[in-house]
Amino acid sequence: MRANQPPPLTSSSAVAGERNRHRRRPDLSLPLPQRDTSKAVPLPLPPGSAPAASSSSSPPVTFSDLHRLNRIGSGAGGTVYKVLHRPTQRLYALKVIYGHHEEIVRRQIYREIEILRDVDNPNVVKCHDMFDHAGEIQVLLEYMDGGSLEGTSIHHEPSLAHISRQVLSGLYYLHKRKIVHRDIKPSNLLINSKKQVKIADFGVSRILAQTMDPCNSAVGTIAYMSPERINTDLNQGMYDGYAGDIWSLGVSILEFYLGRFPFAVERQGDWASLMCAICMSKPPEAPPAASLEFRNFIACCLQRDPARRWTARQLLDHPFILQSSGAGAAAANHGNQVPQARQLMPPPRSNFSSP
Repeated sequence: MRANQPPPLTSSSAVAGERNRHRRRPDLSLPLPQRDTSKAVPLPLPPGSAPAASSSSSPPVTFSDLHRLNRIGSGAGGTVYKVLHRPTQRLYALKVIYGHHEEIVRRQIYREIEILRDVDNPNVVKCHDMFDHAGEIQVLLEYMDGGSLEGTSIHHEPSLAHISRQVLSGLYYLHKRKIVHRDIKPSNLLINSKKQVKIADFGVSRILAQTMDPCNSAVGTIAYMSPERINTDLNQGMYDGYAGDIWSLGVSILEFYLGRFPFAVERQGDWASLMCAICMSKPPEAPPAASLEFRNFIACCLQRDPARRWTARQLLDHPFILQSSGAGAAAANHGNQVPQARQLMPPPRSNFSSP
């Protein structure tokens, strides 16, 4: 059988090919229109993309360029070091997370840190990058040169209102993005030399708390937990993380004012004593010597029923917060007339999923 051969070139085809060959003359060309660059319009970027930042404004940080200076904090989840980025001489905080975690936990941490890298708020510590070095997860964070507010006594109400407003602004931002902190406490509220207060140690700590043995976790964290989180029988087994953050905020702010842990037990006491004090006793109150606005603010945070605690957004309009920025007169515009603390009836939250 003969293989298929291409059809023979006909005479007409040969003539056409010869004619085309003669037409290919290098001296013939069409003039191209001149491009006016002043009227050029760039093509739109595809959805979800953004121009790459210039290397001069935000150079990439590599782990080998970081130099550890000293340890600035430690806890159940890991140790935090002050580090220097040699090429830029910029200071960062590097959190080294303890332990060699299982692969499923590592993937959870990676996903969480990717979310945290997109968080951008003046009252939330910035998460810059993450490294997996020698089997340990290390997170590069914004450095706060003033350290934490743990052990701080702040009896001056305007200063306390200023701090509260900043923390609430950070919480409101996180809650809007469906991020629950779950570990608000004085040691996780950091301050810098510009008097900016920022929320730290969120996201990763939530994952670690779910994977660590509760008996090995820090008792100090339990001290700021809401009653319904410690004892699930108190709220029909329902836990609202947003409301839990507000309880922890109220305990922290009251501790600043009193200069001590506000419950009738030691903050580092045994677990049973803390559970009884938080779950079975009356929520702590600001003393009578405090202003009516401050007493009411604390009561709005420390409602035993989580549905009756004010949200971060509502608390930003509270008269105690508004007066710190000279906006106390605006309280009437929002309908937030402050009742007596003993007659407090905060507006109920609409549901357990709304911040």
